Amino acid sequence: MVSKSQTKLITSLNQKKYRDQAGLFVAEGSKVIAELLNEGVKLQWFFSTDTAQVTAANHFHITETELQKISFLKTANTSLAVFGIPKSKPLQDVGLIVALDALRDPGNLGTIIRLCDWFGVQDLVCSQDTADCFNPKVVQATMGSLARVRVHYLSLSEYFSKTQLPIFGGFMDGKNIYSEELPKDGIIVLGNEAKGISEEIIQKITHKITIPRFGTSQKTESLNVATATAILLSEFRRSIGM
Repeated sequence: MVSKSQTKLITSLNQKKYRDQAGLFVAEGSKVIAELLNEGVKLQWFFSTDTAQVTAANHFHITETELQKISFLKTANTSLAVFGIPKSKPLQDVGLIVALDALRDPGNLGTIIRLCDWFGVQDLVCSQDTADCFNPKVVQATMGSLARVRVHYLSLSEYFSKTQLPIFGGFMDGKNIYSEELPKDGIIVLGNEAKGISEEIIQKITHKITIPRFGTSQKTESLNVATATAILLSEFRRSIGM
């Protein structure tokens, strides 16, 4: 069963301030949980409606009703786990890096983390007002990739002022991504879902690029930021034959 104190703590982890205080986050579903465990993320508690999965002292067999009370999903999965937030690792200012400027939607962030994992991007840098990567919705959307991508929250302006890497920003009026010669190492910047890249960060961009529209109406205003990230990462990797 789930104790009252456990229930109170778990439900509080929907808010960043309590995640930070406790140093814990929630993951749901056997696939996500297994990925995190395989990557060595420290398990605090594991709850499951399947008795076969309850194999250790910090594992608990619970009913579907109990699981639904602590789940952040509309329909709870068969399992939920509480993990310790891993210690941050140093940012390696090499290779291909994705940077997010004030991205707010948890689903978009989770998908982008998964894309970074797919395309071999080890470091994702985020402005301090970007959604928290340990938000339950983000964790769910990453499908376990959160354990393999290093997410850093910092001042993008300060970081961009120090880096030696070329900085590519996605814009409507940039150079055609399909005709540009793209480097192996660089930073790809994506902006806020509604406002795009902020003026402060625009000043740091060294290369403006765009994904051209091919539709005959030419009326579509923009692409979803996660979709744009997928296209840009694909082109950067294709340009070096990977």
